[in-house]
Amino acid sequence: MGLVKVLYSGAAWAHWRSVKALRDPIRLIPLLFLAAIAIGTVLLSLPFATVDGVRAPLLTALFTSTSAVAVTGLIVVDTPTYWSGFGQGVILLLFQVGGFGIMTSATLLGLMAGRGFGLRDRMATQVERSRLETHDALTALRLILFITVAVEGIVALILTVRLIASYGEAPGLALWHGVFHSVSAFNNAGFSSYSDSLMGFQNDPLFLGPIMVSIIITALGFPVMQDLRTNGIVWRRWSLHTKITVGGTAALLVLGFLAILAMEWDNPDTLGPMGWGAKILNAAFHSVMPRTAGFNSLNVGAFHDETLMTNFFLMFVGGGSAGTAGGIKVTTFFVLFAIVLSEILGRQDAGLFQRRFGREIERQALAVTVLSATLIFVATTYIASISSLPLDDILFECISAFSTVGLSTGITAALPPGGLLALIVLMFVGRVGTITVATALALGGRELPFRYPQENPIVG
Repeated sequence: MGLVKVLYSGAAWAHWRSVKALRDPIRLIPLLFLAAIAIGTVLLSLPFATVDGVRAPLLTALFTSTSAVAVTGLIVVDTPTYWSGFGQGVILLLFQVGGFGIMTSATLLGLMAGRGFGLRDRMATQVERSRLETHDALTALRLILFITVAVEGIVALILTVRLIASYGEAPGLALWHGVFHSVSAFNNAGFSSYSDSLMGFQNDPLFLGPIMVSIIITALGFPVMQDLRTNGIVWRRWSLHTKITVGGTAALLVLGFLAILAMEWDNPDTLGPMGWGAKILNAAFHSVMPRTAGFNSLNVGAFHDETLMTNFFLMFVGGGSAGTAGGIKVTTFFVLFAIVLSEILGRQDAGLFQRRFGREIERQALAVTVLSATLIFVATTYIASISSLPLDDILFECISAFSTVGLSTGITAALPPGGLLALIVLMFVGRVGTITVATALALGGRELPFRYPQENPIVG
C-alpha cells in the first residue's frame, strides 16, 4: 500500500509539473508558436495551396510557415507565382497571427518581468512595481488590437487607392495587394505579393512612404506607443525605455540612410542611374528595412560589400522591444554602449539620460547579445561547411534569419536542405528565443545565501 501511495504521489507530482509547465508563459509561448508553424505547414502542404495544384515539398511548406509566423520574409519559392490565392491567404494569416502574438506575448512577459505595473506608469519592459493586475493586461491587449486594426486599415486604404489611381489595377486586385502589403508591413513580415518585392515602386514615395511609416511605428514596440499615447511628445515625461528606443531608432535610421546613400550613390546596379529624389527615397527606404522589415526596392545582391556590412549591423541591432521587430533590440545595444562608455570614462555606474542601469539589466543585455552572436556564428559556420556559397552571403542570410528581417542577397533557394533547416531554427529562436530568454533572466534572478571570494583575472 505504501508503494502504491509513493507511485501515486510521484505520478501526481509529474502531472502537476506538466500542467504547471504548460501554464508557465515562458514555456507556453514557444509551444504556441510551434503549434502555429505546424498548422501553417499542414495548410501549405495541401495540393490547392499551390498554383499548379501539386503538393508543396514538406521542407518548402515548413520553411515558408516558419518565415511567416516568425514574421521574417525569407522565401525559397516566389510567393505570387508558386502559392495559390489560398496559399497566399494562409501566409497572410500566419504573419498576422505571428505579429500580433509577438506584440502581445512580449508585452505581457514584459509586464511579468517588471513584476507588473499600470499602463499609466509608462509601460516599459523593466520597472519596479508591485503585482501584475488583470486590468493592465486587458488594457494592453485592447490597445494593441486597436493600433493593429487602425494602422493596417489606413495603410491598406492608401495603397489600394494608389494602385488603382496610378497603376491601373482592378479594384479587387488592388485591394488584395494593398491589404497584403499593409499587414505584411505592420507585422514587419517582409512578404510581398509581387515577384520583385517593391522594386517596381522605387520611384513612388506615395507607395513606399506609408509602408515605411507603418514599419517604423511597430518597430518601436508597444511600450513606446503607449508611452507616447499617454505623455505625447513631452520628452521629460518619457520613460527611460522610450527615450532610448526613440532616440536610438532615430540615430540608427539617420546613420543608415547616410551610409547607404554615400556607399551606393554611384553603384550602377542600385542608386547609380536614379535622380536625386529617387536616390534619397530608396536610401531612406533601405535604412528602415534592415531594422526588421525585409521589403526591398533595390537589388540587395548588388550592394557593395561595405553596404552589406552596414546592413549586418542594422539587422543585428533590430528594433524596439515588445514589438514585431527582431534583433537584439535597440535598448540592448545602447545599454551595452553605455556600459562601454562608462568604463572608458572611469564611471562607477552606467546609464543614459541622467538615469543609471541596474546590474541585472546590464547582465541581461550582455547575455542576450553573446547568445545571439554565438548562435549566428555557429549557424554561419555550419552552412559554410555544407555549401560552396560565399561566406559574406551566408553571414548576411543568417543574421537576416535570426533578426527576422527577411532581406536576402538571393541565396535562400540555393541552400542545401541542412542550410534551410538551420535558417528555420534561427528564425524561430531569433523570434521567440530572445523574448523568453530575456524574461527568464529577469524572473529567474535570485541571490545566493553566500558569496565566493573575489579574484580578478587579467582582461585584455
